[in-house]
Amino acid sequence: MPKLDKSKYTKKQIQNLLAERRRQKAIENVQSTVLQSKTINQQRDNNVGFVLGNGTSRKYINLENLYQHGIIYGCNALYREFNPDYLVAVDVKMVLEIDKNKYQDKNSNVWTNHNKAYKHIEGLNYFKPSKGWSSGPTALFLASQQVPNHKKIFILGFDYQGLENNTIVNNVYSGTQNYKKISDSATYYGNWLKQTCTVIKENPQIQFYRVIATDNFIPQQLNKFSNFMHISVEDFQKMFNFS
Repeated sequence: MPKLDKSKYTKKQIQNLLAERRRQKAIENVQSTVLQSKTINQQRDNNVGFVLGNGTSRKYINLENLYQHGIIYGCNALYREFNPDYLVAVDVKMVLEIDKNKYQDKNSNVWTNHNKAYKHIEGLNYFKPSKGWSSGPTALFLASQQVPNHKKIFILGFDYQGLENNTIVNNVYSGTQNYKKISDSATYYGNWLKQTCTVIKENPQIQFYRVIATDNFIPQQLNKFSNFMHISVEDFQKMFNFS
């Protein structure tokens, strides 16, 4: 890119231009990584991790396309329709549902916290010590602990706020078993956000990207991290050449 002549712009315009350049550079870097993984290594790329929350913004992404580009972490009812590499569930009802369907027999990487309600269930993996966090941020934590570390982690479906000006619940599984009704009030997101910030802060060696729809809420707390940025669904699709 040509050098920026700062004398032609206001301070605010310069900030916006530099932010756009960083965004474009990030896209180019990921596209380069994807190209190398396709042409050099036909195996899956451990440098990239995808963490799937269940906010409605991720419905724009074809999850099947993610398999060839990295390691996938999901949570809760995602298993009903999609098989991630790792599934995290910390709610007792969800863990019991997963066991009822014996999903852990098909996928050995089901993770949860210790709980006497399901201490008899076989095939589960336990966090030691228990995190005490919500499932989405716990899945993000698990992804950050991968050895060797992922260099880039893409966060999908972490919408935080509810739908319709934060008045009703925001979840692709609303209205189904073990979830709120579609018309129920939004869940408070403060703890989710705090837990997300903790993972980002504690892993400066990883570049985190939160993938958002055009109308998604952007918490200012996330913008303070140099190893974090927001990207649109459209830019995310361009990075990986999704149609």
